[in-house]
Amino acid sequence: MSASPTWPEILSTLVSGKDLSISQASWAMNSVMVGEATSAQLAAMLIALRIKGETVDEVVGFRDAALASALPLPVDPMALDIVGTGGDPYGAVLNISSVASVIAAAGDVPVIKHGNRGASSKSGASDVLSALGLKLDLTPERVAEVLDEVGITFVYAALFHPGFAHAGPTRREMGIPTLFNILGPLCNPARPQASAVGVGSRERVSLLVGVFQTRGATALVYRGDDGIDKLTTTGHSHVWEVSRGFVTEHDLDPLELGIPRAPIEALLGKDPEYNAQVIRSILAGEKSPARDVVLLNAAAGLASFELAKDADQSRRPLVQRLREQLERAEDIVDSGRASAKLDEWVAATNR
Repeated sequence: MSASPTWPEILSTLVSGKDLSISQASWAMNSVMVGEATSAQLAAMLIALRIKGETVDEVVGFRDAALASALPLPVDPMALDIVGTGGDPYGAVLNISSVASVIAAAGDVPVIKHGNRGASSKSGASDVLSALGLKLDLTPERVAEVLDEVGITFVYAALFHPGFAHAGPTRREMGIPTLFNILGPLCNPARPQASAVGVGSRERVSLLVGVFQTRGATALVYRGDDGIDKLTTTGHSHVWEVSRGFVTEHDLDPLELGIPRAPIEALLGKDPEYNAQVIRSILAGEKSPARDVVLLNAAAGLASFELAKDADQSRRPLVQRLREQLERAEDIVDSGRASAKLDEWVAATNR
């Protein structure tokens, strides 16, 4: 292969079942980010990767190129991001990560939420946050100021990653989870040191875990056994705890935390406006299965941040840590602090 790859070489490598090197993956993603790749080339690469199966090296290369083209965000990286890859089999799970982020921020944890509009779901993070009243088209400087002012900010991928716009139409036309669902949680330009990441596809868990390992980052990566990219309350979830380059796998039954089983229908949302109403009800203290799953995922975010501050937390049973953070999340909501934090956040973005 030549020193400088070409699209025929990239695609020939993938369709033959071979893996791309980090440098080849970076070249291909840079071609997408600058708008040189055609929609046919992008779609062919995404499908070939999906059929072959992505590797950690490939995702590292794609991530490096995406971050290199992103707008800089000058903030303290000792912060938390709660995010999901999307791509669940239902296509309409509530925006659990978004409301869990508000709860974590109301607990005095700095949160730098990274997200975009829904590509494989009815309501992405930016969709529901807009419906809640947030103004998202802020400059990087203002995004950083909002973090300082209220302890939470939103990094709108469409603005911070202008190159992603070149992939948007192709992703929407394909309508299936692709490499970009993996990249989203890995491309926060703030590079937060704590992450709580939900993954819908079991086959792709190892990719995110592997990339977090290469970064030396702290993360709780999880997946509901029902296929949603969240800690679920319909049954068990699996959790991969990443700290100091080591990975520990856990099985989590919400019954161990006193959370009752819920039918999947109770966790589904609809359009952004409907989901925003549900979020407001949850933050107002309304008891429901939706509240239960939100508090559980907020607890995961809080636990990840505590782990980033103190790696020795990994020596304690995860169930015990989650139980403590679940109680903390419940108090944050029931005291009204979470609802007040959302109002404060909305006001800050509109100033």
